[in-house]
Amino acid sequence: MKTENNKKNSRKKGQDIPVIDEEDRIQRTEFSEEMSKSYLDYAMSVIVSRAIPDIRDGLKPVQRRTLYAMHELGVKHDKPHRKSARIVGDTMGKYHPHGDSSIYEALVVMAQDWKKGEILVDGHGNFGSIEGDGAAAARYTEARLSQLSEDAFLADLDKDVVDFVPNFDETEKEPTVLPVKIPNILVNGADGIAVGMKTSIPTHNLRETIEGMKLLLRQPTVSAEDLMTVIPGPDFPTGGLITNQSEILGIYETGSGRLRLRGRVELEKASKRSEKDCLVVTEIPYTMIGAGISKFISDVAAMVEQKKLPEVTDISNQSSKEGIRIVFELKNGADPERVKNILYKKTGLEDTFGVNMLAVVDGTPRTVGLKEILYENIQFQIDLNTRKYTNLLRKEREKAEVQEGLIYAIDIIDLIIEIIRGSKNIKDARAALMGDPSGVTFKTKKSKQMAETLDFTERQANAILEMRLSKLIGLEILALTKEHDKTLKLIGQYEKILSSPRVMTNTIIKELEEFADRFGRDRRTEILEAEAAHEVKEEFVEQELMFAVDRFGYAKTYDPAVFARNESTIRQENREVFLVKNTGKIYLFTDDGKLHQCRVADLPLAKAKDKGIPLDNVCNYDSAKERMIALFPETVMENEKFLFVTRDGLVKIVPGSEFISGRKTVVSTKLGDGDLLVAVQMLTESQLMLLSEDGYVLRFPVSEISEMKKASAGVKGMQLSDGDHVKSAAQVSPRAKNTGLDESFGVDWAQVRAGKRGGKGTRVKK
Repeated sequence: MKTENNKKNSRKKGQDIPVIDEEDRIQRTEFSEEMSKSYLDYAMSVIVSRAIPDIRDGLKPVQRRTLYAMHELGVKHDKPHRKSARIVGDTMGKYHPHGDSSIYEALVVMAQDWKKGEILVDGHGNFGSIEGDGAAAARYTEARLSQLSEDAFLADLDKDVVDFVPNFDETEKEPTVLPVKIPNILVNGADGIAVGMKTSIPTHNLRETIEGMKLLLRQPTVSAEDLMTVIPGPDFPTGGLITNQSEILGIYETGSGRLRLRGRVELEKASKRSEKDCLVVTEIPYTMIGAGISKFISDVAAMVEQKKLPEVTDISNQSSKEGIRIVFELKNGADPERVKNILYKKTGLEDTFGVNMLAVVDGTPRTVGLKEILYENIQFQIDLNTRKYTNLLRKEREKAEVQEGLIYAIDIIDLIIEIIRGSKNIKDARAALMGDPSGVTFKTKKSKQMAETLDFTERQANAILEMRLSKLIGLEILALTKEHDKTLKLIGQYEKILSSPRVMTNTIIKELEEFADRFGRDRRTEILEAEAAHEVKEEFVEQELMFAVDRFGYAKTYDPAVFARNESTIRQENREVFLVKNTGKIYLFTDDGKLHQCRVADLPLAKAKDKGIPLDNVCNYDSAKERMIALFPETVMENEKFLFVTRDGLVKIVPGSEFISGRKTVVSTKLGDGDLLVAVQMLTESQLMLLSEDGYVLRFPVSEISEMKKASAGVKGMQLSDGDHVKSAAQVSPRAKNTGLDESFGVDWAQVRAGKRGGKGTRVKK
């Protein structure tokens, strides 16, 4: 019974619950379409709102917001600097809620004259250096707007020339674009990585870009080639040279390409300042700024150490605030052109700059050429000036309206005073001035009739009622008349600008010329046509040298005359000494079965006491992981045969021709797990002796060893007990008196009975 009541109550309650159709709650969509749409929305947000500059003002949102925050904060060029932390805080709190580090980084870059064509922020304190030193923390540095930013970027914000939108929390208003009066996207360039795209716009000369805008304003049909008569190419703040002049036109037409940049190197002859000739780097390619400078110096130092640049005797970085100065002191008789070409060829002193002039145009990212950039900037200037002079015209017309009302009111001042005295309130007085004197008591009927003829506008009526009596002084009346004449003149000027495209063009040109005169400077980067750097190689004369390597793996070569004078010492101090050709190679066998080739030309030509360089530096040999077994000159490889002995007692003979290869490293033999090479010897004798770690010696004829390929493992040379291994090997002649084996065993080979390959051998006393 209780259960039935519960069911009834349940049904009764259920009558008030609406039934929801599952189809109404679930929105069905294709997963790939939803992912694609969401990703594209995210990508466009990154592109437009963070990484890619607007073509009109050439600024990314973080830069625009930082400059606007500084403008609102009042840190102008003629005011004291303010703490960067305060500027960053205002920007982040009001306009850019993306973290303080990105804002401060943008602020720092806008203050670095080696990154920007024209600085937009005047920094005070440590804002980093061209050599890659970072800026001090925001709490230590100070900043203010540069005069260019103030005059060319922010000056007309109060004239309603750009749209304002709510900020992220709708508590402030911010401009969608700054009213920039110069082609900033070219002047300061831009770089940024978005989602699936990248922008890299080189900096240009302010004066030249303005000349380009003037040319396009006067002749809208000019081509990119015509524009290059006034804009020959990018102008980097670090100076240097652009050496592929012929390719710049293609870059300006398509918006993408590659510039070949070089640093400027000058020859300074021996003088009081330096006893030797010096090559001095005075300008660097734009791509080298930052850590590239120290890398350049370290790369040159490494080449000097490796004897690849022996003409340089000293390197010094004498750079300062005055500019770059990296000095390379040269040996007497050195060829400066050869050294210069090596610097260009082997270091970052010659580099490429990838150009991809991607910008946001009408809300869409697009790769644009030079003419389109200038055209969009011209259209932006026309829009700015149209809005500017439309607003100025409206204000001047309102001013003229008030002035006309005041001038007429002064002429009938007695009637005006009577109206004011006869009015009960301001409303009645205003109505009387506008032609409805019904609420005013007049002294005479004539005054009322005169009042009925008045037709002041509401703006004029308010101005008359607010007018001070001091305006009735004669000089004030004269000043008002002059001001009215000036206002009428401005109205005519503004109307002419707005009604005539030619006058608008001339107005824009005049303003551009003022900026060119005030802020323009000479070009820093030289543009020319030159071949890519190539190393000037000296004529190579083939000659014989003596090669030597010590027990630590340091190798060098000696001139035969030097070797002859110091032969005893050289042989005593080195583990291997043999004759080579400077055009040849050294073949190095290691215990893990590898064969490394080293070019003799890469080894230093040493004096008697020189240490040389590690073999690791000139080939793939790694002394930390493998042990050197044998070294041979290239001259013996073609015609000789080589005997291989492994730790596990395997032996084989391989023709030297097997090892001739163009590869720097090859496998010289096949080794089993845990096995290692013990010896690689040129085949010279008829018998082979093997010595094991347990003291067993086996002597057998070399003729019993098979000749094999390098990829084979070999045949058993000696039967070994568990845990025993071959320690060393030596080829002997039946008539020889010395085996060359480990002398600590005191083995007399003549007492060792001749055996067969694969035997256990004879145990000898230790």
